[in-house]
Amino acid sequence: MKEARFRDHFWSTDLTSTVGYDNIIQHLNDGRKNCKEFEDFLKERAIIEEKYGKELINLSKKKPCGQTELNTLKRSLDVFKQQVDNVGQSHIQLAQTLREEAKKMEDFREKQKLHRKKIELIMEAIHKNRNLQYKKTMEAKRLYEQRCRDKDEAEQAVHRNANLVTQKQQEKLFLKLAQTKSALEDSDRSYQQNITALEKIREEWQKEHIKACEFFETQECERINYFRNALWLHANQLSQDCVQNDEKYEDIRKSLEMCSIEKDIEFFVNSRKTGSLAPAPVLYENYYNAQRNATPARSQAPVPISRRGPLPTPTSGPDDPDYVTVDGYSLIHH
Repeated sequence: MKEARFRDHFWSTDLTSTVGYDNIIQHLNDGRKNCKEFEDFLKERAIIEEKYGKELINLSKKKPCGQTELNTLKRSLDVFKQQVDNVGQSHIQLAQTLREEAKKMEDFREKQKLHRKKIELIMEAIHKNRNLQYKKTMEAKRLYEQRCRDKDEAEQAVHRNANLVTQKQQEKLFLKLAQTKSALEDSDRSYQQNITALEKIREEWQKEHIKACEFFETQECERINYFRNALWLHANQLSQDCVQNDEKYEDIRKSLEMCSIEKDIEFFVNSRKTGSLAPAPVLYENYYNAQRNATPARSQAPVPISRRGPLPTPTSGPDDPDYVTVDGYSLIHH
């Protein structure tokens, strides 16, 4: 399959037409616009990345997150918050990288524009000169054709009136014929000169058109290659950022692997313990039993409450409901 080339496919049978050239220029302008759109995309992405990075850093520094944890889990949380901060920093760095790539794209666009401008100015001038010469040539042709018609009419007049007019009138007809022939020769010479000049300009334009097509095709190949590589690099940058962030998250996972439930429990117990004895049960104390056993004359060491036996249960006699007896004591109910 034959390779498609600009120089072979952007012509027109109309000498003054610039349709092929205009299509190329329009395509190059569209390509430049597309590069500008990608450049703006990178700038907007940079703003998003920077804002996200700053928000992550503020979150890791200002938002409490398990601030009262102890021992190994506390260390894991410290690693967690530090890595969140690091992820934020990486997004800010990515934003700066994207801005640098956008600037490179801008420089590339402007460089191509500058080089194109030189060729476009040359082509504009040669188009103008070609069209002007073509106009002059067509005017010379029109005048030449008119002079041909004038000469033909003068010849016809001489032949038509050869035997019908006077000698003086015939001389006038021959004089007019001579004048039309002379005018025809002048117009013919001018027409041919303009044709020669136009052909010279046409050949020059054709060479410049081919050179312009080749230059513009080279530029377009460079632009597509640069644009494709810029997109590829952008994808790699995003992928690399994800890899680096995953490494930071892996540090968090590794620190969590070092987190020991048993050690944290032991650490808390050792650092905050308050005692190993629980309070004794609060037992029932019979007031009257305590009064009876009280002996002020002979003080004995009190028996600990926890060692006392079960206290007696008050009972009422079945035949005397008004009395309640407790170990020989009587209480009359009023």
